[in-house]
Amino acid sequence: MSRATLYCGDAWAVLKALPAESVQCVVTSPPYWGLRDYGMPGQLGLEVSPDDYVGRMVEVFAAVRDVLRDDGTLWLNVGDSYTSGGRETYGTWSPESKQATHTAIKDAKRSAQPTGLKPKDLVGIPWRLAFALQADGWWLRSDIVWSKPNPMPESVTDRPTKAHEYMFLLSKAERYYYDAAAIAEPSVYGDHARNGTPDYVAQAPGQPVQTGITKRRRSVPRGGFGGKTEAMPGRNAFRAFTETRNARTVWEIPTQPYPGAHFASFPEELARRCILAGSRPGDTVLDPFAGSGTVAQVATGNARDSIYIDLNPKYLELAKQRIGPMLCDECVA
Repeated sequence: MSRATLYCGDAWAVLKALPAESVQCVVTSPPYWGLRDYGMPGQLGLEVSPDDYVGRMVEVFAAVRDVLRDDGTLWLNVGDSYTSGGRETYGTWSPESKQATHTAIKDAKRSAQPTGLKPKDLVGIPWRLAFALQADGWWLRSDIVWSKPNPMPESVTDRPTKAHEYMFLLSKAERYYYDAAAIAEPSVYGDHARNGTPDYVAQAPGQPVQTGITKRRRSVPRGGFGGKTEAMPGRNAFRAFTETRNARTVWEIPTQPYPGAHFASFPEELARRCILAGSRPGDTVLDPFAGSGTVAQVATGNARDSIYIDLNPKYLELAKQRIGPMLCDECVA
């Protein structure tokens, strides 16, 4: 039976105490910069500048790399933010009341306008962090766009509403474990008119999109050619060969409401794809910023062991409820 080991404490400190190369796959979404105050001393996300935030994150993920197997992968979801202008509040979350509030920024935790940025600038945190991790030795393998069909409404009138975030795939080494078949997508078949002839659209796993038809097929009017050639296989044979295609880099996944007390719950489907592609049954999956425990829940539900780390003890209780107390081993950090 899959087990979840739960740690409550600082992510860097817990990671330094874990055995080296004990984790196959890391799926995580750290606190975003300058958006929320979780009310915990030492929390990430309230740094004065983007550079300070990125620097601290690089340190944490260096510790992640130490516990990751040589063929392991890191799936990192991180959102962006705008310079605050004159904003003087952070979004906060109360686990007791289960609602968002705002509190005044204290002790100059965040500059209204960090050096080098203008009021209302998009900060570019995801790519700043991705490039910093790349410079620190990680292989940056893919940027996946998490497209949200149900994004959070925004009252802005001078730019589009934000409806996506990034999921970066990074690896510890040039060669690593990746199960493309586990997250392969259904092929797309269609007949559209083009010069009076059908156009077959299909995809072989891992191959370029097949969009068009052969010159011979295009040159023959409908009904004017009764035979078949290797260049024009029978449709049933074509379908049988191309049932799936390699996963694309845009994943349309709705945000998922969670009735528990967490401000930004990770969609289970987003976690599932990363876990299936990056690990095998029996492997260990780590989330060092685990929040309400979505990654651990999905991992244990898919025959993987998991390691959960979060600074807030109130979220630890939520995670145990979601994963199932019988599957949890709680450790003191």
